[in-house]
Amino acid sequence: MDHAALDTRAPAADGMRQLIRDLETDNIADLATKANKLNDVIRLWYGEGDVVTPDFIKKAAADALTAGRTFYEPDMRGAADLRAALSAYQTKLHGVPIPEDRSAVQPGGMQALHLAMMLVCDPGQSVVTIEPQWPNIRHVVTLAGGTPRPVPLDLEAERPRLDLDRLFDACDETTAAICFSSPANPTGWTASRDEFAAMLEFARKRGIWIISDEVYNRLWFGNERGAPSILQVAEPEDRVLTVNSFSKAWAMTGWRVGWIVHPESVRPKLSAVTQYVNSGTASFIQAAAAAAINDGEPLVAEIQRRCRDGVDAAYAALKGLDAIHLPEKPLGGMYAFFRLKGEDDSRAACTRILEAAQVGLAPGFMFGASGRAWLRMCVCRETAVVEEAAGRIASALK
Repeated sequence: MDHAALDTRAPAADGMRQLIRDLETDNIADLATKANKLNDVIRLWYGEGDVVTPDFIKKAAADALTAGRTFYEPDMRGAADLRAALSAYQTKLHGVPIPEDRSAVQPGGMQALHLAMMLVCDPGQSVVTIEPQWPNIRHVVTLAGGTPRPVPLDLEAERPRLDLDRLFDACDETTAAICFSSPANPTGWTASRDEFAAMLEFARKRGIWIISDEVYNRLWFGNERGAPSILQVAEPEDRVLTVNSFSKAWAMTGWRVGWIVHPESVRPKLSAVTQYVNSGTASFIQAAAAAAINDGEPLVAEIQRRCRDGVDAAYAALKGLDAIHLPEKPLGGMYAFFRLKGEDDSRAACTRILEAAQVGLAPGFMFGASGRAWLRMCVCRETAVVEEAAGRIASALK
């Protein structure tokens, strides 16, 4: 019998959940593949700096391994030394008490965001987001069974601007949360304390949550040590979750360690969800994170300086070019965000710049429909690298 002739089964992927089958998979892989065929490409499309994790952090992990910290961490919320460090750090940074019982360590900011969404969004509910936005926020809403409802920033203002009335009008009886990053990836938009207070007042009246991704909080160019945080205006039992990570400010992208700040009343359920989803964060990595918090302020200052200098270098080369629309300098983050005049297709624009200038940028369509014409350049590099990249782009567009 010819079994092959009788086998009419569909591909296994057709048997996956519908929301997974419908999940967007578009990314910068096409551009990266093209870049492999070119020489001397400056790759600035990923949201990652070029600083190798310093020795004092690596040594803390190595010492923990030598000491035998290779077992489960008994407390799913995180190791006692790291939670104590996070409490002291956040209390000093934000000027309000953040007790140990309000922070939960997670294996990466991405996992922290995923668990935050699992806590508050039921299937069929909506989550209002502020865009252009890191695409993972939109996809995390989808994975939770929710519907992302984007509200665009005004990108034609001197700096990206949020219309609070438009944000609030996007919320209805299905809305579980408002979710955004501040400082934002990719725009650098940063909510002010007044904007946080207004969001909080609205959320209290409507009984919805606010999820604030504050991963770029320390990559801030103002006089304060960090950007404004919703933790500075929220009460301990407000429906507020903040997501943070060691990836950016402490040069630890590959370590996969972050944390959530939450109302203390949700601690038991969050601990249970942590157990069922990831069983906690590796103990020796938590030792490295504690060292980063306790001894890493000079490192944070260096990475912040590198981002500020990178923005300055990019703007020095690109500002004034007739072919580019460039907003005012962002107040924080690690990106320059701009568009080519007369070009609405960011994929085509990135391809053009890659081929003409051999510089890799991230296309703005990935960050939502409102960013479809925009391009993101990561500037957390040696200043000379950013100068070279921006100079190439300028020369190619003149």
